[in-house]
Amino acid sequence: MANLFGTRLLEAFAETGQLCVGIDPHSALLQSWGLTDDAKGLREFGLRVIEAAAGRVSTIKPQVSFFERFGAQGYSVLAELTNEAHSKGLLVIADAKRGDIGTTMDAYLEAWFGENSGLYADALTVSPYLGLGATSDVFTKWITKGKGIYSLVATSNPQGGSVQLAAINGTSLAGDQWKQLSVLNGSDLGPYGAVIGATLDLTRFGIDSSIHNVPILAPGFGAQGALLSEAKQIYGELAPLVSYSVSRSVLAAGTDALVEAINQANLELKSGLTQ
Repeated sequence: MANLFGTRLLEAFAETGQLCVGIDPHSALLQSWGLTDDAKGLREFGLRVIEAAAGRVSTIKPQVSFFERFGAQGYSVLAELTNEAHSKGLLVIADAKRGDIGTTMDAYLEAWFGENSGLYADALTVSPYLGLGATSDVFTKWITKGKGIYSLVATSNPQGGSVQLAAINGTSLAGDQWKQLSVLNGSDLGPYGAVIGATLDLTRFGIDSSIHNVPILAPGFGAQGALLSEAKQIYGELAPLVSYSVSRSVLAAGTDALVEAINQANLELKSGLTQ
């Protein structure tokens, strides 16, 4: 179906590339941009990032926690920004890392995908460690609406390995999650995606590169050390499925140089994918 998330993602990649720009308005960054550390500063920051990203990248990824810290005011700004990004043709991945069971998880998905909350997202990051089925069972109704989810499979934080490398079903927990997502997606690139950090040894984490139907969200580029110019070296056969996420490395350029920083990141990624 033309409106399924995997199809929409590939269309966006073809039109504006595979770069994803984070919207991470933490206090120090707002101050470095000369903005106030409040809801007004959040709004101004977000609008500037969206303006710079529109037409240059396929995806933006607001880090929800930086809006949540201002409570209702922060959520009001987030609603405005996510809808503005959508109106500019950007895919929106809400980086909220939600995870629960039953009606609670259903309510989280309703908040991000439903028509009555005011928020907008094309995809949501989720934690699968209450069982992947706890999310997939209640997500199915959103598939025909073109929505996607990215499960935390193998993350770039050093603490993640203590859980994600645990042995299960003859592989690592990360590898088992990766295979489960592939089964859920069927034969085509589907709505069940994986967060797989760019600073990891994918083989060690059990990521089978012969699986080509799972979208990948890849943090770890820029400030965390991975290089966009090495994108294909890192992800190999999986490289065409990846949204390559940059945040601090471009946002640190400030409002006047943000477009230039995004353009440079795109050039580096292009070189990294054509090696």
